[in-house]
Amino acid sequence: MEMTLNSESKRSSAIPMAIVAGLFFILGFATWLNGSLMPYLKQILQLSPFQASLILFSFYIAVTFTALPSAWVIRKVGYKTGMALGMGIMMLAGLLFIPAAKTQIFVLFLFAQLVMGTGQTLLQTAVNPYVVRIGPEESAAARVSVMGILNKGAGVIAPLVFTALILDSFKDRVGMELTQVQIDEMANSLVYPYMGMALFIGFLAILVKKSPLPELENEDDEADAGKGHTREALSHPNLVLGVVALFFYVAVEVIAGDTIGTFALSLGVENYGVMTSYTMICMVLGYTLGILTIPRFISQPKALMISAMLGLVLTLGILFGDNNSYAIANTLLVPFGGAMLPDTLLMIAFLGLANAIVWPAVWPLALSGMGRLTSTGSALLVMGIAGGAFGPLFWGLTSSATSLGQQGGYMVMLPCYLFILFYAVKGHKMKSWK
Repeated sequence: MEMTLNSESKRSSAIPMAIVAGLFFILGFATWLNGSLMPYLKQILQLSPFQASLILFSFYIAVTFTALPSAWVIRKVGYKTGMALGMGIMMLAGLLFIPAAKTQIFVLFLFAQLVMGTGQTLLQTAVNPYVVRIGPEESAAARVSVMGILNKGAGVIAPLVFTALILDSFKDRVGMELTQVQIDEMANSLVYPYMGMALFIGFLAILVKKSPLPELENEDDEADAGKGHTREALSHPNLVLGVVALFFYVAVEVIAGDTIGTFALSLGVENYGVMTSYTMICMVLGYTLGILTIPRFISQPKALMISAMLGLVLTLGILFGDNNSYAIANTLLVPFGGAMLPDTLLMIAFLGLANAIVWPAVWPLALSGMGRLTSTGSALLVMGIAGGAFGPLFWGLTSSATSLGQQGGYMVMLPCYLFILFYAVKGHKMKSWK
């Protein structure tokens, strides 16, 4: 009898998990387009590293203002409608890129990114609790890892699609002084891809709304009364410190994934638009290792600790590495027909391996014991995505302030990995502030 119930439970969760998996892919595709968009706009609009970092800042800062309102929206309309609304906002953002490209006004690009970040936040707040709550807590990291593979797999594909549709025609212009005609041609090439993406996301929003996706059990509206509910959630140190850990994690994830193309452009690498794919491939590898080893061979906290230590080692390698050394490429890439890339660039990509397990490990550790506070706790954790706004911003500022330029900007990752290490060793165990 027990076996029958278990098999029925697995079947009943298969369709929701398949739908959620598709949404994680969409989230990844829209998010990791930034890695190609950032150096592309830097070239078209002739931006400084700091100005280019504002492209990421405007995308991720939306989380700070919309995470808690997103939780409120979900409590009012339900998880499924919340997902559809989030995708509807993402569709609107895609359409906003059309006037931005036509006018080449930087502020319009930033506004489109802000709207895209708002839609992503609502979708993230709705979709993440499904993965954590649809099965046993001790294997939550493995389930999140599966979703992470789809999310980061989309991150591998998105730059390749962006390059094929947009960048391939302009490879010979890397490092050139562009004429206005060439700038107009490059900017207009954004119109149809973003229009197509917007329409596709809108179509998927309709499908999700009409899908058989079940609602998660929601919290009592009275107990969920605004500030009081948030205050209660903030009394859990493992949650609060988890939010901070995710803030630093997303900072280093976005730096590794979205600044690698800009750094490659500064080194004269022609295929700078696909550099994000290298980081995402390493993240997919890391997620795969997580699925195979957590919790069977290694606990979630220990995996988090190893990830933080690897991040620290790689960051030091980037800071003190030689941009004219190609030892890693000669060993790992060239023998298999890969590109000749500097060691420092490849170590940035390897940060994807260090970063992969952090998100799936922190979520279940931070939500442990939250019970009816899960949606508010989820919203607070989603706010940690704001690290993606400030990480690249400080990278840009540090790049302009150090003699090492963009390479020196990567020093901002050191304190981030140190805090993640603290959370892995001690922070997640704290159940009281006393």
